[in-house]
Amino acid sequence: MFSFLKPKIPPIRVFVRHCHYSAAGAHKARFSHFSREGCYDNLVDTLRDAKHVEVTFLLDTFHPHKEGEHFIKKQKQYPVIEMQAGTEAASFLYLLDYVEKQQFAPDTILYFLEDDYIHREGWVDILREGFTLPCADYVTLYDHKDKYFLPDYQHLQSQVFHTASCHWRTTPSTTNTYAMRMKTLLKHLPIHRAYSTGVSITEDHKKFCKLREEGATLISSIPGWSTHMEPAFASPCFKWEQYCKKW
Repeated sequence: MFSFLKPKIPPIRVFVRHCHYSAAGAHKARFSHFSREGCYDNLVDTLRDAKHVEVTFLLDTFHPHKEGEHFIKKQKQYPVIEMQAGTEAASFLYLLDYVEKQQFAPDTILYFLEDDYIHREGWVDILREGFTLPCADYVTLYDHKDKYFLPDYQHLQSQVFHTASCHWRTTPSTTNTYAMRMKTLLKHLPIHRAYSTGVSITEDHKKFCKLREEGATLISSIPGWSTHMEPAFASPCFKWEQYCKKW
């Protein structure tokens, strides 16, 4: 007698960091319709029909000149963990400590997300597809535009793969927004901590170069299913300016 079992859907745990003020992002050019509230609304809307996805917000409440309550505390759908960090790197270290203490299964997909990204509908399925590739230790949905025009990447070579719905390429680095399995995070935890210690902003490029030296592979979707909200570096091949007007 045959037993037809549906394949198990790996759970995704999303951790989004917010703060009252970000020195790391204050100077950046943005799309005309950009707001962090809009990024939050986009995340919630694109998760509306997603299965086995849980979200936790981490809010850095440290800022000497903050005015009023942060908007993320007004929503009641998801838990908010408050901390007093003061810098991007310190808040990331807090995130690492928090996640390390959770009793997640080894194959749980962790998605570390900064507060200035938006996603296309369907990104959850694409993220899960990325982890069906045997080579995928780390996955980003952000297709870095700088990899296509900066002189440093003139001779960049990538392996290209495909899953059911998307192509993927290996890439040397990404921002501090990316996904990995719980077992991968625990394996590389000292590296993740090292590049956020003694600095105010995580040295994400150096971190991923080090992870690559240790044999870890980072892949990004092509085209991107998310983007950092900087027009000059937005994921190509998608009209993000028009898209973000929805939020």
